[in-house]
Amino acid sequence: MFGISGWELVILLVLAAALIGPDRLPEYVSKLRTYIRQARDMAEGAKSQLKDQMGPEFEDINWRAYDPRQYDPRKIVRDALFDPEPDPDAEQNDGPEDASPVIGAASYDPNRFDPDRATPFDADAT
Repeated sequence: MFGISGWELVILLVLAAALIGPDRLPEYVSKLRTYIRQARDMAEGAKSQLKDQMGPEFEDINWRAYDPRQYDPRKIVRDALFDPEPDPDAEQNDGPEDASPVIGAASYDPNRFDPDRATPFDADAT
């Protein structure tokens, strides 16, 4: 929150209470409470107005699924690098489930990241 830690916030609140003084502190606390209630009422009014304007067809939408905070860029990159997209032209393998494909020259893809493969060294590039 604005680069302020918890202890710094406590110190600022104690300092503000000391500067305002005990006689005006209840007045400022009630003003702060009024502003918070007004902001909460405005947010609730905006939410209800949006629901009214959008109509009943948008009531069953899960809006949390569209929250950008749930997407982890590391997971997206990891999925893009390690999970190849399924090839629609590939034939279905009817062999045993634990059978692994033979890695040969035909299955080598230089664009696919393989953590077990050594990084190629190019003497001309260095």
